[in-house]
Amino acid sequence: MTKKIDCSVDVSPNISIPVVMVPKSVRDELTKTMAIKRVELLLYAPTRPIVDISVVFLWAMSVGTVFTASLWQEFGISEQTEKRLNESSSKESSDAGTDSDNDQETIDISVKGAILFVILASVFLLLLFFFMSSWFLLVLTVLFCIGGVQGMHNIIITPVTRKCRNCPQKTVRLPVIGEVSILSLGVFLLCVIFAVAWAVHRRASYSWVGQNILGICMMINVLQLARLPNIKVATVLLCLAFFYDIFWVFISPLIFQQSVMIAVAKGKNTGGESIPMLLRVPRLIDPWGGYNMIGFGDILFPGLLITFTYRFDRESKKSMGKGYFVWLMVGYGFGLFFTYLGLYLMNGNGQPALLYLVPCTLGVTVVLAAIRGDLKALWGYSSKSSAMINPTAEV
Repeated sequence: MTKKIDCSVDVSPNISIPVVMVPKSVRDELTKTMAIKRVELLLYAPTRPIVDISVVFLWAMSVGTVFTASLWQEFGISEQTEKRLNESSSKESSDAGTDSDNDQETIDISVKGAILFVILASVFLLLLFFFMSSWFLLVLTVLFCIGGVQGMHNIIITPVTRKCRNCPQKTVRLPVIGEVSILSLGVFLLCVIFAVAWAVHRRASYSWVGQNILGICMMINVLQLARLPNIKVATVLLCLAFFYDIFWVFISPLIFQQSVMIAVAKGKNTGGESIPMLLRVPRLIDPWGGYNMIGFGDILFPGLLITFTYRFDRESKKSMGKGYFVWLMVGYGFGLFFTYLGLYLMNGNGQPALLYLVPCTLGVTVVLAAIRGDLKALWGYSSKSSAMINPTAEV
């Protein structure tokens, strides 16, 4: 006799397997403990706070970096350059241009340079996504340390040499480099020691402090070297960066099955070690731990525009209320606030910060300029200081 078996009935047992994510330090401690005695685990899921105080520190560091970079021009410009900025005669400006050996060269970004920069940034991001590994991260760490050392050295030595411009300085001649002041050499060695110490201990729980110091110094230095000559270039650069950020955060998962920007920021294929090109602060009151982070691009792109408006206000002798710098600093602060608001409204999912920052900076500039009748002047503006300090440099 043949008996028919009904296979449509679901006879699978109702099994649920809990999965727990713990920090690497906790895992290592558990592994060490389990090797010598029995370990019992009780699962507990604490409630994550809506807002962690680390966001406030990250907001303050980002706004402070842009603000300091803008005002740093007061320390970085020599007395000879300041005198030249106040001269209206082209002949006097030409004569003064021969005495600019001590001035720091600057690079004016062009429209083509802005387009090329965003393209290269996309290519570099893809390289990080596909080929990120421990050795790749080591190369990035070395480059980050070099940039951080240069930035820290300039930030320390510039106000000192400006203050003691007429003070006698002892020098020493080094192979290849040539003659350098002992003060500058000493500061440089201290900066190198700081960077090496951070690199060696970059996996420690306190390493974020050194990373933020090096990163802030590097960004301030970059904002002194690279400049936007006018709003036309700013519009091209920031609009491209706006779509760049949105694409690699929100649209890239449709192509690569995950957000390229978020995967790179979290350290894909590096054992959880994130890339150093960002500021990070540990979540102080979050029982789940982790870090709040912001990429350098979210500071540098708007920072280029804000430092430009500071130069424009200064050279145009605009008051605080009638200028653009203060309004853009307020806009940048609100843009960061909206970024973190979006982050929490979307349950911690990564946000493209430039989605909020570009309208709050470039948008504010264009609207204010249109209302005040300055849009044409800003669109084709040519900075006096750029022309006097480095009239030929352009990227």
